[in-house]
Amino acid sequence: MSTKILEKKIKGNWTKVDISKTNKTLEQRKSDFKKKPDWIRVKLPTGKKYSEIRGLVDKYKLNTICSSGSCPNMGECWGEGTATFMILGNICTRSCGFCGVKTGKPESVDWEEPEKVAKSISVMKIKHAVITSVDRDDLQDQGSIIWAETVKSVRRLSPGTTMETLIPDFQGVERHLDRIIEVNPEVISHNIETVRRLTREVRIQAKYDRSMAVLKYLKDNGARRTKSGIMLGLGETESEVLETLRDLRNAKVDVVTIGQYLQPSKRHLPVKEFIEPTKFNFYKEFAKDLGFIHVESGPLVRSSYKAKKHIN
Repeated sequence: MSTKILEKKIKGNWTKVDISKTNKTLEQRKSDFKKKPDWIRVKLPTGKKYSEIRGLVDKYKLNTICSSGSCPNMGECWGEGTATFMILGNICTRSCGFCGVKTGKPESVDWEEPEKVAKSISVMKIKHAVITSVDRDDLQDQGSIIWAETVKSVRRLSPGTTMETLIPDFQGVERHLDRIIEVNPEVISHNIETVRRLTREVRIQAKYDRSMAVLKYLKDNGARRTKSGIMLGLGETESEVLETLRDLRNAKVDVVTIGQYLQPSKRHLPVKEFIEPTKFNFYKEFAKDLGFIHVESGPLVRSSYKAKKHIN
């Protein structure tokens, strides 16, 4: 790059400044955002079951993370009768660098929400529901009471529906975790999200060891099946990914999902690397050899991908 000199007034004095490294052309700025490779391709949703659920969602104005989060696997999951619902509002008390959910002061708890979610699941005739939530560090119970009531409501109004509860860490407080264990969902999951070194940058208010301790506590205290997930492409190394998979297995986690991180907006952490499908296959085989019951690994894999089969 050729050197470009500009005279700039700094603190009253004109000074020569090399702007060749600081001022970027439009093309250079565009190149900062990595172009998605060919293997990051989303299939258009199709099929009878998908069309049925799509119609019900539109008719009753039902809220699913699948549609609001533009999940790449929505068509496939809905076709299998699986959908994901978020409880405790849509404003999170944490500000993770990868997540598209708004950060701020959440609204008051809606104590009718468990019933509303259960009715949605019943109307949609969902076979397997994945329930998740924002973090509610503003609440004394971290939202765990609403969590438990939601599972109970689904059991009552849609008894044929199996469930996965994708929970926050509840700051590691055991009495909050106990509430989830006591209502006995088929799967309890909590995502580690990234490797130890990147946790502070990626999950600023979370702690790697606390998340591992949560997962182990769940299994040690009666959870039927535990699950976690990790995103790749944030700057982690192969050895760090392998270490994280070992740590998850040592925490007695049964199911692991491994997917590509995709930047929600320019304000979020950038994608450092698009991981090739062959590398995802390598991680899948490594994880299976560690003893995980189910391993989902691929560029478009998300936490709830193929979720129904994880109960078996």
